[in-house]
Amino acid sequence: MVAALWIGFGGFLGANARYWLGAWVDSHVSALFPYGTWIINVTGSFVLGFFVAFSQERTWVATSFRLMFAVGFVGAYTTFSTFEYESMHLLQEGELLIGAIYLLGSVITGAIAVIAGLALGSWI
Repeated sequence: MVAALWIGFGGFLGANARYWLGAWVDSHVSALFPYGTWIINVTGSFVLGFFVAFSQERTWVATSFRLMFAVGFVGAYTTFSTFEYESMHLLQEGELLIGAIYLLGSVITGAIAVIAGLALGSWI
């Protein structure tokens, strides 16, 4: 039960961070490409990779914090379901090139961000 509360707290923070960052990006960029979701997915991938690598060997990072941050915060912050919906919407609207760039670009840059986060987290 305590674990669920930590995860819920992290989820609350992550969902709000996602909302505010996405709204801020959307208010500053007017384009067909969904930059807000893309930025959230890439930064979420990096942060999760970094945190997993950083906390793996550090026993002082409490299990409750690991759950709150990795499962709760990052889980609510990243927007994979929104990413999938926006990708399909672009394709259905006939924006095949933009949809393909968004799909492949998000997957590739997300993978690179996880690798970078793992490398930095292991290095620190």
